[in-house]
Amino acid sequence: MPSLDEQRASRCHIPDDLSQLDQRLGFERDRDRVLYSSAFHRLAGITQIVRAGELDIFHTRQQHTYKVAQIGRRLAENLLRKQGAAASMHGLDPEVVEAACLAHDLGHPPFGHAAETELDRIVRNPVECRGERSDAASDGYEGNAQTFRIITKLAVRWGREAPGLDLTRATLAATLKYPWLRDLSDDKKKDKWSAYKTEEREFKWAREHCRGEYKTAEAELMDWADDIAYSVHDLEDFHRVGIIPWGRITAPQAEPMLIEGASAAWSKDPEWPANANARLKSALERIRRKISPFYAMTEESYEGTREQRRQLRNFCSLLIGHYVRAASLADTIDAKAVIIDPNAADEVRLLKFFARHYVIGLPALHAQQHGQKRIIRELFEIFLREGKALTKEGGAKKPNLLPMRMRYIWEDNIGTPNARLAADCVACLTENEAYNLHARLTGSSSGLVLDPIVR
Repeated sequence: MPSLDEQRASRCHIPDDLSQLDQRLGFERDRDRVLYSSAFHRLAGITQIVRAGELDIFHTRQQHTYKVAQIGRRLAENLLRKQGAAASMHGLDPEVVEAACLAHDLGHPPFGHAAETELDRIVRNPVECRGERSDAASDGYEGNAQTFRIITKLAVRWGREAPGLDLTRATLAATLKYPWLRDLSDDKKKDKWSAYKTEEREFKWAREHCRGEYKTAEAELMDWADDIAYSVHDLEDFHRVGIIPWGRITAPQAEPMLIEGASAAWSKDPEWPANANARLKSALERIRRKISPFYAMTEESYEGTREQRRQLRNFCSLLIGHYVRAASLADTIDAKAVIIDPNAADEVRLLKFFARHYVIGLPALHAQQHGQKRIIRELFEIFLREGKALTKEGGAKKPNLLPMRMRYIWEDNIGTPNARLAADCVACLTENEAYNLHARLTGSSSGLVLDPIVR
């Protein structure tokens, strides 16, 4: 019987390729396949918080992902140096962590979380689709589950006999941030999950050697790396444009609002502690101490001077280094594999609230998202109608509006719920593609005949 290491390195599909001549190890190939995939390339045109392309200063989803991958790898390497025995027990591999980090956001649709929520609503209750009944209703749409669908089904690497990127079991398991299917009767599983029923077989294969509903060590590190990057680099962007007022954040009069708001957001977590307010107050004081040496952060409006840039870089580096060192491995396999120092976790939670409060609540952003949701709804309706016509017996009887890149999604997945395939089509677009294709299909802009928009 294969060892656990051999099982972790095995692949769901093993195409007849030239891999025996490849100088790379299996996990190294996983990392490179994700990096070279079209789905990863697409992330350069996807929102992180502010619409991709709005201002060059903001992170795109791809730039965020690169930094998550860098942090994830450093987390793994640090733990291998500090806790070699525990790392071996948990099967920790930096290549797997980096591959999972590179893959973690592949399923984000155009326009980020606003579109993700809208797609979930449409797939479950597609009232916009002229009475169409969704046959994927219980699954809806979720970016993490879409990621797993892309890497196991939709990405093109081999032939139809080996769909997806054909990643190893360890890497697939490491992408499962919420290692369960959706269950609308379970509060923990109704809003966040990592695989649709259409990928249940691949999900079970990836999780075959995992314990209960615990994430693998590599998945835990991917998740923490994502939190670190989100809490630090997004705040860096908004400090540069003057939206995050660090002087006011560190002022005593801001404390009640920040603590109450962050605690209210935390209260939605089943593990919300009774002493949340006290913990967050202590976290805010620690953040104040960390930022106090960087006077340009709290006392000056950012103009891009050399000293302001130096202080901003050093402050971000200080935070990242602190949060990387805050992770450790459990010395048993009977619980969570990765332990995060509670003080660091509280600080990251508070930093993430700053972004939600000062940025995500902006009225201009909500107005923008209102229009983006309309684009998502109308594209979904068109893709659903055209896809169904394409897969009827004998094929479409008239010219089909689906771009060529989307047609194989329907032709290769006959029997998959139609609403799932329509969502796949929406989710494969960049934001520019979504804007331009919607304008052409709804007649608000003719576009160029020689420009297919979606390639």
